[in-house]
Amino acid sequence: MSTSSPETVRGAVRKTYGSIAAGRAQSGCCGSDSSCCGSTQPSARAIGYSDEELASAPEGADLGLGCGNPQAIASLKQGERVLDLGSGGGFDAFLAARQVAPEGHVIGVDMTPEMIEKSRANARKTTVSNVEFRIGEIEHLPVADASVDVVMSNCVINLSPDKPAVFREAFRVLSPGGRLAISDIVAIAPLPPALADDMAAYTGCIAGAAPISDVEHMLTEAGFSQVRIEVKDESRALVSGWAPGQRIEDYVASASIQAVKPAREGSSVRRST
Repeated sequence: MSTSSPETVRGAVRKTYGSIAAGRAQSGCCGSDSSCCGSTQPSARAIGYSDEELASAPEGADLGLGCGNPQAIASLKQGERVLDLGSGGGFDAFLAARQVAPEGHVIGVDMTPEMIEKSRANARKTTVSNVEFRIGEIEHLPVADASVDVVMSNCVINLSPDKPAVFREAFRVLSPGGRLAISDIVAIAPLPPALADDMAAYTGCIAGAAPISDVEHMLTEAGFSQVRIEVKDESRALVSGWAPGQRIEDYVASASIQAVKPAREGSSVRRST
């Protein structure tokens, strides 16, 4: 939002997703009640989750706010330490906890108190003991340096008004050789001014989408190597329902974003798309 301060944007995002967590609204990172935010499980299947994954998470964890399945690209292993940026109701965090159990651990971070309350309540419905949820901004993570093996996120970083800070923080908390696995919305064409300056479009994961070249630059500037960004062409059908009649599928799309923190300082940075 070119005319809004970062705090104004964060406040709008926090209010929108707090309302979703509290059940006062169903729109959000999918734009409208008629979109994927309405009926969660069919949309989760459409973006790559299996019936087994849906059945394994506690009821109420999947809020239908994702735009992909970061689990599919994270290649999680038993014993790994995982951080989920913008963990929401905890859906991806619970799935990750199952994959890295029994020795592994998962931390979910979200800046919305209502979401943290919801994810912790969801955790109490399960016997999962290797997942925790912390309140905090993804630009200022409440996580120690070099303390996790994988950072994942699902349709959240586009909502940040300071994306370079998010990637710098992800790099900081990853251990050497650690990896980034993100599903997010990216811009594939310049947005019309009416959409670009619309706060509802920002909280709906449209106006905050960064161009692919910008995401590549931010990641490499943060220190990441082996950057890979793959646009999911099949997401056009999903995206088209977020703002019916506005052809937003011509401007934004879902993408999988992967990168690695070099195992040694000074390792060469390599990008591939």
